[in-house]
Amino acid sequence: MRRVCPADDGKTIDLSRYREVLSMDTYAAKRVPEYFGSMVFNENVMKEQLPKDVYKALKKTVDEGSAIDPAIANVVANAMKDWAISKGATHFTHWFQPMTGITAEKHDSFISPEGSCGVIMEFSGKELIKGEPDASSFPSGGLRATFEARGYTAWDPTSYAFIKDNTLCIPTAFCSYTGEGLDKKIPLLRSMDAISKQACRVLRLFGKDVRRVNTTVGAEQEYFLINKEDYAKRKDLIFTGRTLFGAMAPKGQEMEDHYFGSIRPRVKAFMEELDDELWKLGVLSKTEHNEAAPCQHEMAPIFETTNIATDHNQLTMEVMKRVADRHGFVCLLHEKPFQGINGSGKHNNWSLSTDRGENLLEPGSTPHSNAQFLLFLTAVIKGVDEYQDLLRISAASAGNDHRLGAAEAPPAIISMFVGDELEAILDSLVRGTDYTDVEKTMMNIGVSALPPIPKDTTDRNRTSPFAFTGNKFEFRMPGSSFNIACTNFILNTAVAESLRQFADELEAAANFDTALAALVQRELKDHRHIIFNGNGYSDEWQEAAAQRGLLNLRTTPDALKHYTDDKNVKLFARHGICTATEVQSRAEILLEEYAKTINIEALTMLEMLSRQILPACVEYSNKIAGGVAVKKSIGIEAPAEMEMAREMTVLIGELYERRAALQKAMDAVPEKTDVQSYAEYYRDHVIGAMEAARAVTDRLETMIGEKDWPMPTYGKMLFYV
Repeated sequence: MRRVCPADDGKTIDLSRYREVLSMDTYAAKRVPEYFGSMVFNENVMKEQLPKDVYKALKKTVDEGSAIDPAIANVVANAMKDWAISKGATHFTHWFQPMTGITAEKHDSFISPEGSCGVIMEFSGKELIKGEPDASSFPSGGLRATFEARGYTAWDPTSYAFIKDNTLCIPTAFCSYTGEGLDKKIPLLRSMDAISKQACRVLRLFGKDVRRVNTTVGAEQEYFLINKEDYAKRKDLIFTGRTLFGAMAPKGQEMEDHYFGSIRPRVKAFMEELDDELWKLGVLSKTEHNEAAPCQHEMAPIFETTNIATDHNQLTMEVMKRVADRHGFVCLLHEKPFQGINGSGKHNNWSLSTDRGENLLEPGSTPHSNAQFLLFLTAVIKGVDEYQDLLRISAASAGNDHRLGAAEAPPAIISMFVGDELEAILDSLVRGTDYTDVEKTMMNIGVSALPPIPKDTTDRNRTSPFAFTGNKFEFRMPGSSFNIACTNFILNTAVAESLRQFADELEAAANFDTALAALVQRELKDHRHIIFNGNGYSDEWQEAAAQRGLLNLRTTPDALKHYTDDKNVKLFARHGICTATEVQSRAEILLEEYAKTINIEALTMLEMLSRQILPACVEYSNKIAGGVAVKKSIGIEAPAEMEMAREMTVLIGELYERRAALQKAMDAVPEKTDVQSYAEYYRDHVIGAMEAARAVTDRLETMIGEKDWPMPTYGKMLFYV
């Protein structure tokens, strides 16, 4: 007999599948090493499938960024095809990441005609290296006109090919016919080369022969799971990804009982299958737990090279949605799907490591490595301070504006947390005074006698946008739906610029140790105002940050107007990340995306008000008024019902007026001659009208019977069985 339990919609849910999945934990744990990466054309597969000389040539391409020989590409393509077919694949695609923020695919089969009625399975090096999708239908910020359709995808051999849905997916970069970058990957790859080049220069000054320095990232992914049936009844969730209306349920997250709480069987089954699917794709899914809000959860992976971590995070979001569907859920990745409870972010844990496995942000225990650590730490502090605007831009979107600073995410002000002990060390360096460690032992601060700097000697600060957490920085601002490529190419480039300046100065110095001490002291003095270990949510910090000269770019249009500032354009050009034209195009794409998002939300709100909410409110009010009239006709007074009908009638009238005000704001949207002003209009005129309409609607929701309200409430969506 199947074991079932009642669902909140009166139906039953089959638990036999969940019990079966959970009972297989021990068995699955034994099998994981066997199937981990089984759908990936990774290094182990390459060693088996490729001739030794071809494997070495390909490895050189990956490690050193050298060009690949077309003859080598043909051998690799054939081996890749044979392996993919053995796994059941029939098609291949160049898997790329256009400026939509999600991934794109164009599938081609392996078949090629043979004779008059047969086919063979072929895949050439030319097809592996280059593809040609339409470039005119993706966001380009003016780089492509509608009639200029040609675009190219180019194989990225630094990220392994994989099989998804019986299709061989080849990670690629995407550029225009004239060579401009049209995707998220190209600037990221360029920034990784830039920071590696400058970091290697610095390390050579410390006597280290390092060929490559990689940035590594672990992107923690927050998300919501709600019932598919509830999602289907909410036009706002379908069209915008968030609820445009919704009164708070009697209970939210105030009891703190969901955070790290016991995981419900249905959700646990989802997480089990999610891990299984991700592990097959080589994604290092490590940690899973309930987050603070009801129905909110988090997955955290192990660190990987930034390019691969970015690809894997895009895959993770896609797989989450697909697996959720199989379990009767919809996975919501919007930054603020429900008002009044925590939204979702994506914590970008960033660090620097050499090709020999040394973490350059590890404080270390020897004087020499401490000097090196402090120099790299100073480079990060300088980069974050000088390019606050760009880091804020990397977390800018209409969805994330609802979340930042809302007592659940860092404020829009960029600051850095380093902990009390490390801050005391940095203060001592600035002042040129002795530092007293936690044991109260005096130590002289000098390059040759720096004290050991222990990690994790202080609490974490979840209100800080950019927090040092022992041997890495956690950037907490990006939104849950973001492609982290933008965040990381900006961060990489900002730190690369600091390292470039440091290397220039130290390479020219007569005495390295003296110059190093002076440089660190000077730069920390100039940039330590970015360090703040206190409560980022407090009003006092808003005032103090302004006094320190820190930027407070509250909204996306506020931030994006700085994208094309002269210093930022020069930064990207200096390191070969983006041309001035490419920077301008990215700013325009993001501003258009902001305006389009709010436009869709406003149109959805107008439709829901006109076709669902106002009719339901009028019908319910008429029902009450009709009951009052019947009672009066037989001599029964009904003062409570009369007051209800009166109050509802007043609110319905107010809602009708606010709907009209929103329509008027939408009718007055200006022509898109200047994209900055266009986005600012939506911010200044449309958002306020939407918020006013919502306030009245949410009040009416609390007065109308649950069966008469035209959509699932917060209580129903967030507290399912």
